[in-house]
Amino acid sequence: MPLPAPFQNLRLPVIGSPMFIVSSPELVIAQCQSGIVGSFPALNARPAAQLDEWLARISRELAEHDAAAPFAVNLIVHKTNNRLEEDLATCAKWKVPIVITSLGAREDVNEAVHGWGGLVLHDVIDDAFARKAIEKGADGLIAVAAGAGGHAGAQSPFALMQEIRAWFDGPVALSGAIANGHAILAAQAMGADFAYIGSPWIATPEANAPDAYKQAIVDGRASDIVNSNLFTGVHGNYLRASILAAGLDPDHLPESDPSKMDFGAGGNTAAKAWKDIWGSGQGIGAVKAVENVAQRVARLESEYQDAQRELAAKLGISA
Repeated sequence: MPLPAPFQNLRLPVIGSPMFIVSSPELVIAQCQSGIVGSFPALNARPAAQLDEWLARISRELAEHDAAAPFAVNLIVHKTNNRLEEDLATCAKWKVPIVITSLGAREDVNEAVHGWGGLVLHDVIDDAFARKAIEKGADGLIAVAAGAGGHAGAQSPFALMQEIRAWFDGPVALSGAIANGHAILAAQAMGADFAYIGSPWIATPEANAPDAYKQAIVDGRASDIVNSNLFTGVHGNYLRASILAAGLDPDHLPESDPSKMDFGAGGNTAAKAWKDIWGSGQGIGAVKAVENVAQRVARLESEYQDAQRELAAKLGISA
C-alpha cells in the first residue's frame, strides 16, 4: 500500500518518538526541519493552555521551512487522562497532521482526527492490540518491541512484525533499540515502513533533559537498562544510574500494578517518574556523543546509506 501523503518525501524513514518531559518544541522543530517526523506528548505542555502556544509555534516555524517534515502529537487515551478532550480540541484547531495514540484505542478519538484530515498511529505491544487498534479506526501502527525506551513491549521485533504483516499492509513504525542507520534498514527489512527512534534524541542540545541525563545516554549500554513497572504501573525501560540515584536497588525493585497509572492533569505519576527516573531504550550503546539534531540526522543518513551498500554487496546486487 502506498504511504499516506504526510509520510512521503522524508529524508529518512524515521519518526522521532514522543518522550515524556524530554520532547520539547525545540526538539520537534529541529527534527522536522532535518527531514524526519518529530513528535511530542500533549501532556508535556503544562498547563494545558500551553499546548495551543506550542502548536502555534511549531506550525509557524515549519511553515517557514520548505523541506520540513510533518509533526505528530501523542495523546494518552487512558481513562485517567482528564485532559484528553481539551487536548484533542486544541489539536483539531491546529489540524495536527499525525496523532499518535497510546494506552487504549478509541473510535471517537480516531473519528475526530479523521474529521480534520489527520492520520492516527496507535502504539501496540502485540498482535492482539494491533488488530483492535485497526478495528477501531487507526490508520497505522507503532509496533513497540522489546528494548524500546519508556513503556516497552516484551516481544522480539521479528515476532511482532511478522504477525502484524501477515494481515496488515498499512503504515507501520517499529520501535525497540533502533539507534543507528543499520538498524533503520533492518526495521524496513522486517517489514516496517519507519524506524521509531527515541533515546538518541535525548543526547541533543534541543532535548529538554538535564546534562547528567544526556551524558548518561552517551555513557550507557544495553546492560545499563532496567525493566520495571514500579514507577508508572506499566513495564518500562529505565537507566540504572537514575534508579540508584533515587536510593533504590535496580536489581530488587518491587512489583506495581496498572492501578498506579495516573495521567491526570493534577498529579501525573508518569511525568513525575520520568523527571527523576530516566527512561531509555537498549540501543544507547550506539550514541557516542551529545550532538545537535541536524548532526544526528546526518549521521543516521550516512549510516543508512552505508548499510544499503554493505547489504547490496553481501547479496551481490547493485546498490
